[in-house]
Amino acid sequence: MDKGSELRRDGDWAVLRIWGEVDLSWSQDVRRQVLEAYAKVKSLAVQLDGVSYIDSSGIAALVEGFQHARSKGGRFALLAPSEAVRAVLELARLDRVFPIFTDLAAARAA
Repeated sequence: MDKGSELRRDGDWAVLRIWGEVDLSWSQDVRRQVLEAYAKVKSLAVQLDGVSYIDSSGIAALVEGFQHARSKGGRFALLAPSEAVRAVLELARLDRVFPIFTDLAAARAA
């Protein structure tokens, strides 16, 4: 499966949509994109509905983005994680840490 990402602005938020397998070979690029997005906005949502697999390095990239947002007074949200992502988040109990929403409107309202 192809992997990729696209970053778009939606008002005061940026949405980074990721798809494919987020593993060690690609997680550093995801990490870079997450951190670079914060150079432009204070609120970032990472859309994960197209992610078929994520390993610990991919989760670490998301954790770093979440911590960066908190340290800078920004907002961070995960949008519509796929079943594969949700399973990993639940296993690591990170579903209790990350703000997870079905869509950007729900993240904005929170």
